[in-house]
Amino acid sequence: MELILKKDVEHLGFTDDVVTVKPGYGRNYLIPNGLAVMATAGAKKQLAETLKQRAHKEESNIKAAKAQADKMAELDLKISAKTGDADKLFGSVTTADVSDALAKNGVEIDKKFISILGGNIKRLGQYDADIRFHREVNAQLTFNVVEEK
Repeated sequence: MELILKKDVEHLGFTDDVVTVKPGYGRNYLIPNGLAVMATAGAKKQLAETLKQRAHKEESNIKAAKAQADKMAELDLKISAKTGDADKLFGSVTTADVSDALAKNGVEIDKKFISILGGNIKRLGQYDADIRFHREVNAQLTFNVVEEK
């Protein structure tokens, strides 16, 4: 029995995959739970059109992400923080602070897509962060943590 998966099914396949399963598994589990539909000729044709549209949309999303990554690469980012003795910060600089600093410079990115190498920052200096704009577009950001004046 051929089915088109509507959701990811562990040990079977991912969304929009066409899979072959035993009839009982398909009729009694996958179809009633909304995990799959029958792979008729019309459903396969509709799936092909959906995948084609999704690929076109994905291509435009990748272009937009690359444009943002290029814009970010041109930035000289400085994050100011209050300091105490020996260049130690009061508190720390987190991914939220990096996200806010990028937003002020015109690059909107959610903090969950930013990863500071080494974790939160507790001292002044130069640091690196990995930023994921898209599943296929990652960029490296180098920024400075400076003393607030």
